[in-house]
Amino acid sequence: MDGNTTSLASYGNSSSSSNASCSRDNVVKTVVFPVLYTVLFLVGLSLNGLAVWVFLRIPSRSHFVIYLKNVVVADVIMTLTFPFKVLSDSNMASAGLRVFVCRVSSVLFYLTMYISILFFGLISIDRCRKTLKPFKGTNAARLARRKLLSAAVWIFLLALCLPNVVLTSKKPRSLYFKCSDLKDQAGLYWHEVVNHVCQVIFWGNLVIVILCYTLITKELYKSYSRTKSHSPDGHQTQQAKRKMNTNVFLVLAVFFVCFVPFHFARVPYTMSQTRGLLFHCRLKLFFFQLKESTLFLSSLNSLLDPLIYFFLCRSFRATLFKTLRLNPSTCSWLLGRTSDSDSCSTV
Repeated sequence: MDGNTTSLASYGNSSSSSNASCSRDNVVKTVVFPVLYTVLFLVGLSLNGLAVWVFLRIPSRSHFVIYLKNVVVADVIMTLTFPFKVLSDSNMASAGLRVFVCRVSSVLFYLTMYISILFFGLISIDRCRKTLKPFKGTNAARLARRKLLSAAVWIFLLALCLPNVVLTSKKPRSLYFKCSDLKDQAGLYWHEVVNHVCQVIFWGNLVIVILCYTLITKELYKSYSRTKSHSPDGHQTQQAKRKMNTNVFLVLAVFFVCFVPFHFARVPYTMSQTRGLLFHCRLKLFFFQLKESTLFLSSLNSLLDPLIYFFLCRSFRATLFKTLRLNPSTCSWLLGRTSDSDSCSTV
C-alpha cells in the first residue's frame, strides 16, 4: 500500500486535504489522471475480459496456467475499481461514494495489487524451475497443491484487508475528508499492521524475482553458448532461440515497471506525510504527484499482464487464435516460433 499511516485508501481520496494552502486539487489530479484511468479502464476491461474468456476454455494442467488464471482474476477486480477512482479524483463523487471508495474500492485495489505481486513471485519460481529442470513434469497431486496455495494467497490477503473494511465505519463530517477520518483508533493501528505486511510481501517477492531471473539468465547463457557451438543451422536457430528467451523476461519487465517505482516512491511520500514539518508545501505536492504517477504504473499491470499470457502461454495463444480465426503461422515472426514449446512455457 502507499505507506501513508493516516490512510489505508489514500488511493482516490488522500488528495482531499483540509489544508487549503496546500491543496492537491490541481489539473493533474482532477483532470489528467482521471482521463488516463478512464482509458486504462476501457482498454483493460476489454483485454482482461477476452483473457477471462480464453482461460475459461483452458484446463489447469500446469502450475503456470493456475497462476495466470489467478492473476487475470486479480486484474479484472483491479480494473473494476478504476471508475470509482476517476469519480473521486475528479471531485464528482458524492460523500457516500467517497465512503465506498475508502471502505471497499481502494481496499480492493491494493488487495489485487499484492495478490499480483505474490503470484509474480510464484510465476518466477515456476519459470526458474522450468529453466533449470525442463524435463521435470507435473502430476495431479502437484496441481492440487498449487491450487491450494493459490486459494491460501487469496484467503490470507482477504483476511488481512477485511478488518480495514469493518473498522472504516465512522460517518464523514463533511464532503471533503480523508479516509483516516473514517477510522477509529483500532482501524488506524490495523492499517499500520497491513502496511508493514505489504512491505514484507513486496520486498520478499522482489528478492525472489531477482534471484530467479539471475539463475534463468545464467542457464540461458549456457544454453545459448552450447547452441552457438553445436547447432548445424547456426544463425537461424540462434535467432529463434534468442527471441524465445527474451520473451521469458516479460515477467521481470512487467514486475519492475509496475511495482518497483511505486514502492520506492512511497518512502519519501510517507515521510512527507508523517514528518510534515520537514517538508514545505511544494515538496509535499511533488511527492504526492510522484506517488500518484507510480500508482498509475502499478495500475498498468492490469494492461500489461495480457502480454505475458500471449507470449508465454502456448495454450492461451492457440485458444485465442482459434477464437479469432487467425493462422498461428502469421505471427511466428513475433513469437520466435515458440509453438514448439510445451504448454504455457517458452523455456
